[in-house]
Amino acid sequence: MIILISCKGDAPKKENATIVQDAIEVDSSQKTKVKRIVFFGDSLTAGYGLEDVENAFPGLIQDKIDSLQLNYRVVNSGISGETTAGGKNRIDWVLNEQPDIFVLELGANDGLRGVNLSATKSNLQFIINAVQKKYPDTKIVLAGMQIPPNMGQEYTAEFKNIFPDLAEKNAIVLVPFLLENVGGIANLNQSDGIHPTKEGHIILAKNVWEVLGPIIQ
Repeated sequence: MIILISCKGDAPKKENATIVQDAIEVDSSQKTKVKRIVFFGDSLTAGYGLEDVENAFPGLIQDKIDSLQLNYRVVNSGISGETTAGGKNRIDWVLNEQPDIFVLELGANDGLRGVNLSATKSNLQFIINAVQKKYPDTKIVLAGMQIPPNMGQEYTAEFKNIFPDLAEKNAIVLVPFLLENVGGIANLNQSDGIHPTKEGHIILAKNVWEVLGPIIQ
């Protein structure tokens, strides 16, 4: 027969000390975890035409975050030429980044190509749904967009309204117009008149930070 004798004394104290230490380590780990901000967009996010992608507005947002010593890392998931349909097709892959904040900047290429606006709106809603389903606590920021009146006043107005409508419907944060104080200003855009220069991206970053800053600080 084997008799197991449990000795009273320091054992419980050691066990408690271990539990406390584990709790401290877990708490410390949570505090130091770097959160992710995923920018999901087209050539504006990708920094088309710039010498360095870090000069695109997501990179400038990272510089701002670093200067404030905030615990966030920016992930630039912009692809030049991307449409909302393309974004819909790759959203599952992008969500592997496990975003804490998701900045959705898509739709401009749809508008410039005259894509059916109900399809554009549906695709954006699909992307929003995908984020909310997989990460219910992730904050979503939607970048509003406007286009020149080439497609007619009715199309242009309806396109503009897509973004505030989706923001209100889904209770998400809206950047009213990403290209505010940049769109249509020649010296802030490249020779194509569409893509911002390095100086233009500085203003884009300010437009986004006005909305994003209060969320992460």
